[in-house]
Amino acid sequence: MPLLVEKRGAVAVITISRPEARNAWGSDFTAEMKTILADLEGDRVIRVAVLTGDPVGGAFSAGANLTKAETHAVASPGAAIEGMTIWRDFVANQLTDFAKPVIAAVNGYAIGVGFIATLACDLIIASERAEWRMPQVKLGIMPAYGGAVRLARWIGKGNAMRASLGYPITADEAHRTGLAQWLVPHERLLDKAMEVAGELAAMPPLALRLTKESLNRGMDIPNLRDASEADLWRFMALAQTEDSAEAHAAWREKRAPDFKGL
Repeated sequence: MPLLVEKRGAVAVITISRPEARNAWGSDFTAEMKTILADLEGDRVIRVAVLTGDPVGGAFSAGANLTKAETHAVASPGAAIEGMTIWRDFVANQLTDFAKPVIAAVNGYAIGVGFIATLACDLIIASERAEWRMPQVKLGIMPAYGGAVRLARWIGKGNAMRASLGYPITADEAHRTGLAQWLVPHERLLDKAMEVAGELAAMPPLALRLTKESLNRGMDIPNLRDASEADLWRFMALAQTEDSAEAHAAWREKRAPDFKGL
């Protein structure tokens, strides 16, 4: 299986593992990721996921496997229509729609579709060896799956245009522009990812879920007033939860809270 899952307490580590091809992406990832995320969604113990690349492959993901002649080829109008149907299930959409926070731990090259997968995560931690590239234009195509627009939402239009035309983003630049929220020595990457994941897992899970939903959905709402009103309903729903009552009581009583996701 090209996707490996390890559950570590409240954190699930999902590893892109095709080391013989630098963790190159494959169509098999879509079905596997769907199964994995459905399992994690229903697992009440798991509160956060970390997505990273197999260290043996020396990359987060080298993107599409260009050694295969059918890669990036569209055989017919029918195949194009079928491809649009498959797109709705694409991994980036799955990660964005996944209710729990996902942290990308980028341990090397994130190229093409591998780049886009990081943009569907909620937080990004970069190793000093990380580098993002979108080579699609040089191959006569373009970043698909909303890659350029997703990137613009992280780092702005100008920086996104530059990267979409093939210019690389180094780890330092990713951190400086806000693409990566943390930049760490390579050997500390997974430790940092688990540290951040642990901090998130200790938070009220329903509040985590609706905060992620609010940001992702709110960016698709064309005006701030409507986005704010939608948030008010989420706020009022959370204010009625047992975890909210527990958080406030724990603060007043100066003790650690015990959240149950209720």
